[in-house]
Amino acid sequence: MTTTIPDIRWAEQMNCAVTVCDSEGIILYMNEKARQTYKAHGDLIGYNLFNCHSEASKKKIRHMLATGGSNAYTITKAGQRKMIYQTPWRADGHIAGMVEISMVIPDEMPHYDRG
Repeated sequence: MTTTIPDIRWAEQMNCAVTVCDSEGIILYMNEKARQTYKAHGDLIGYNLFNCHSEASKKKIRHMLATGGSNAYTITKAGQRKMIYQTPWRADGHIAGMVEISMVIPDEMPHYDRG
């Protein structure tokens, strides 16, 4: 079920990659940073992200779409360390798809306990 996403022009020039898909995995939006990251693959808007993920990743994505849970992890890609955060987005209170935010992070990062 393809859903129209709310106005997210704010994400266009962020210094992180933002990709949004619907509840079936169809990519609805990629900001400039995400488009540049995947430019070798062409225009991915309208493409189903399940076609390019492993079975384990597909299972995690389906679980998040079913339960509303989130997923966060770090990777190293092309010599850069990145944090990936995936979480459902909602329309009218119902899970309408997923958002993935990918940001470059430094090798050493401060951590603060606030409480």
